[in-house]
Amino acid sequence: MNQNSKKILIVEDDKDFLWILKKGFEHKGFVLLYALDGQEGLAIAQKENPDVMIIDIDLPKMDGITMAKKIKESGVNSRMIFLTNFRDSEHIGEALSVTGGADYIIKADMRVDEIIVRVKNKLGIK
Repeated sequence: MNQNSKKILIVEDDKDFLWILKKGFEHKGFVLLYALDGQEGLAIAQKENPDVMIIDIDLPKMDGITMAKKIKESGVNSRMIFLTNFRDSEHIGEALSVTGGADYIIKADMRVDEIIVRVKNKLGIK
């Protein structure tokens, strides 16, 4: 699989963290889409059908879990990775139950290059 043709949607309201992620993924040659809130993320996901979505849980306008549920209900079959600083089992369990095959990343525990590796694994790219 060529990563240059793979679309990644990042839904993150922290503009500094989003900028870091954008630079990392662009450097690796991915097509990058992004949104700053859940409503915008949902609209982009439904229009663009990205290969992978990286979704913050704590988003303005619509939280990431609700956004993911609406994406699934609309028939978009993108792989999802939840990205947040929530560490409690309630948030983790709810996020993972939305899609079954989603990953969950604690922001503070991961570097950008490790997040890119997770995305590549989801896509089957070495």
